[in-house]
Amino acid sequence: MKLEKILKIMEKEALKLDAPVFKKYEVVNKDPFKISIFAILSTRTKDSTTINVCKRLFEKVKNFEDLIKIDQKELENLLYGVGFYRKKAKILKEFAKEILEKFEGKIPKNLEELIKLPGIGSKVAKVILNELYDLPYVAVDTHVHRISNRIGIVNTKNIKETEKVLEKIIPDKLKIKYNRILVAYGQTICLPKNPLCKKCKIRRYCKSYTNR
Repeated sequence: MKLEKILKIMEKEALKLDAPVFKKYEVVNKDPFKISIFAILSTRTKDSTTINVCKRLFEKVKNFEDLIKIDQKELENLLYGVGFYRKKAKILKEFAKEILEKFEGKIPKNLEELIKLPGIGSKVAKVILNELYDLPYVAVDTHVHRISNRIGIVNTKNIKETEKVLEKIIPDKLKIKYNRILVAYGQTICLPKNPLCKKCKIRRYCKSYTNR
């Protein structure tokens, strides 16, 4: 399977269809604070929703110090719309406090350190390390798990297993963009239900399609 070629096609098609995940970079713009906060808020929430909420949030909250100072209820109101917004308001405050106290306001580059912080699971940590430090990790969410299996890149039963296999088989040069491209394709073409196979430009490479 020509993975690099497939990813290029997927990215091109998803860009044409204005996949929401690409719009997030206009909001975070390589800012460590914004990248980390967006990543935490995006869990169990559509990118389009997270983008709108973060635009509102970042007008009021500019850095980790602001997060600690802002009233809890006001923060909850700003986060309204994302999944579990009240819980995430509390998590953001805890995250900001630890970043300032333990890391002098800087996001750690080390996966093991990052994953210990409030609100940071494996996927969130790897997205942050991809986007902030260009470190080669494969961040796996439901889109990545679903599409990797549909195409036939992996044959796994759950996200953890998919992550483990992909970390081994995806070349480092492709790891950073793998999540972004598959998420974009999952938002536009390879939908969870009723994927648009007739519009899919990689269907001849897709195990799920060719095995019908």
